Amino acid sequence: MDAKHPVRTTEKTLALVEALMEEGPCGVTELAQNLDMGKSAVHNHLTTLRKHGYVLKTGDEYRVGLKFLEIGGCTRKSMEFYQVAEPEVKSLAAETGELANLLVEEQGLGVYLMRSKGEQAVNLDTYAGLRTYLHTTALGKAILAYLPESRVDEIIDQRGLEPITSKSIETRDELFETLEAVRERGYAIDDGERLEGLRCIAAPVKTSSGTVLGSISVSAPASRVSDDDLHGELADRVLSAANVVELNINY
Repeated sequence: MDAKHPVRTTEKTLALVEALMEEGPCGVTELAQNLDMGKSAVHNHLTTLRKHGYVLKTGDEYRVGLKFLEIGGCTRKSMEFYQVAEPEVKSLAAETGELANLLVEEQGLGVYLMRSKGEQAVNLDTYAGLRTYLHTTALGKAILAYLPESRVDEIIDQRGLEPITSKSIETRDELFETLEAVRERGYAIDDGERLEGLRCIAAPVKTSSGTVLGSISVSAPASRVSDDDLHGELADRVLSAANVVELNINY
């Protein structure tokens, strides 16, 4: 929901933080040009952020400080879902040797709560806190499949269905057909829909009343995951991990 009376000063401060996050270390002049703000205003915002530990300065450049990591870590630690799921994600990574992930939905996007690397896991662009489109990942589709249809429609209207790769879902009808298939088999798959050459299988984690809390997954190079793996042993392992998390949360 949009604020009826947004505070412009706050919006400018957040715009600066996001610019530093996306572009990396920047100087005052560069930030002022990119955000169409006066250099004096940019400097004042940055100085205030620096005073409180949210921005650091090296030479003439500013960068985001680790104070944000403290906030995110505190938020994650307070979540029961994360506390219960963390050991299962780590176990899943150790058992499969691949990359295991945990995701929740927030404001129509998927947010990675954690990832754990097995012995042969590949390095990906994911990290705790990364936000991603729900329709492009197995994790996201596992969540969407168990949200009310009206909520899925809201997310589509808000975030769209932008394709990330040639295999990404692009239409509403295709998405709803896919979500029906997810509900029928109990898990979702992603075959190169966010990253070419990567296959992923995810299962939802739900409360006893059916509310979806998030999802858990395993990701691996397509060369190591056959169709039999995807719909066989690997699916069983992911479903088992999700089931353990559900039992621990519900009972």
